[in-house]
Amino acid sequence: MRNMLVRGPTPKLRGAMSLLAATLLSACVPNQVETAATPTVPETEAALIERARDIHRQSLVLDAHADIVLPSTSKTYLGADGLSKVAPAKLRAGGIDAVVMSVAVGPGPRTKEGRALARAEADKKLAAVSNLVAQDQNLALALSPADVEKLRSDGKTAMLLGFQNARALNGQVDALDQFYAAGVRIFGLNHLGHNDFSDSSRPLYIAETRSYEATAHGGLSQLGAAAVQRINALGGIIDVSQMSKSATLQAVKLSRSPVIASHSNVRKLSNVSRNLSDEEIDLIAEAGGVIHLAAFGAYLVDLSDPELLASILKVRRNAGLPDAYSYPYELYWEIPDLEKRQAFLRAMRDVIGPGSVDRLVDHIDYIVGRVGIDHVGIGSDFNHGGGVAGFVDASEAPNVTTALVRRGYSTNQIKKIWGENFLRVFRVAQNAADETN
Repeated sequence: MRNMLVRGPTPKLRGAMSLLAATLLSACVPNQVETAATPTVPETEAALIERARDIHRQSLVLDAHADIVLPSTSKTYLGADGLSKVAPAKLRAGGIDAVVMSVAVGPGPRTKEGRALARAEADKKLAAVSNLVAQDQNLALALSPADVEKLRSDGKTAMLLGFQNARALNGQVDALDQFYAAGVRIFGLNHLGHNDFSDSSRPLYIAETRSYEATAHGGLSQLGAAAVQRINALGGIIDVSQMSKSATLQAVKLSRSPVIASHSNVRKLSNVSRNLSDEEIDLIAEAGGVIHLAAFGAYLVDLSDPELLASILKVRRNAGLPDAYSYPYELYWEIPDLEKRQAFLRAMRDVIGPGSVDRLVDHIDYIVGRVGIDHVGIGSDFNHGGGVAGFVDASEAPNVTTALVRRGYSTNQIKKIWGENFLRVFRVAQNAADETN
């Protein structure tokens, strides 16, 4: 057939036929990774690494989720130096231009006193970021996509504020306005445990009954639905990470602007309740949203291996933890003896491994293959579990870019993954609010 094409049709016809063939091929593989033209000479390892470094320098590199360090933060979450994994020096070393710092609060009783403690924790974290920015002239708070881009052009690192766990709202939707006024732009209603606004993907464990709490709302409560509408009106971004599947689907359908998952992985590849199902992935993408994959080994591990499952179960039973879990480490905090707790964590890490950049990119590949390059990003989850071999802290972010280059991602695609997709959603959220108001 190739020889016939060379001898027979005119150049004009050959061009038309080639265009048709290319069109048909691209139609068959709509989400295929775009690759650069194959070089005539094989690329050396040194040249590939240098090309990746150049792409990393060109990209606006944004981490969609990292936790804020307080004096009370467990050292197990910090770097080997005892400092935050997104300490300013590490951000600069890794070429990270912007990071979303999460004003997150943990689980607690759904009582007046419990909510007050949650708000106090949130206020401490807001103050911690404010102090960090005040102490380092190379950092600044960003309130808009334009701020992020301007700070990058000025050689500064942008700090964005996220919110996680509506326990801190004390049952009041209008408390969202207070956080927005304080600079928060990304809002997640859940963390561990259901709250007054929404069900969590990780229900609380009730030690007395050795069972998990029952579903509270079947997704969003009326307060939760009102919160989604208020976040839209403010121009904030809705973050569905940690929400139950029902709550996620309801939030995406209710929201007038695209949502993000700031630090969630693929359930099909790692079957833990915290990860996103295909149905959630599809709906988030259909609405224009972005899923940011987390560099957390426990949410990246392949749980389809029967031998691995048996090993995980053995470690849990040896520690006196229940067989059921939403991710392998779950309920380590229920082990009262600190030495036994650390022994459990070490044993489980030995079983599931530290995770890897390649495994993180497997999850990126899955999202791209399923819904396209415009719907994927990266949210490290540093300082609260995040960190895999090769990406242990912000300083190693270039290794992710190198891994993406190895997989055949183009410069433009890597730019989308590292920050452009997030900024697109941010612009839509703010524009939608401006048009409504």
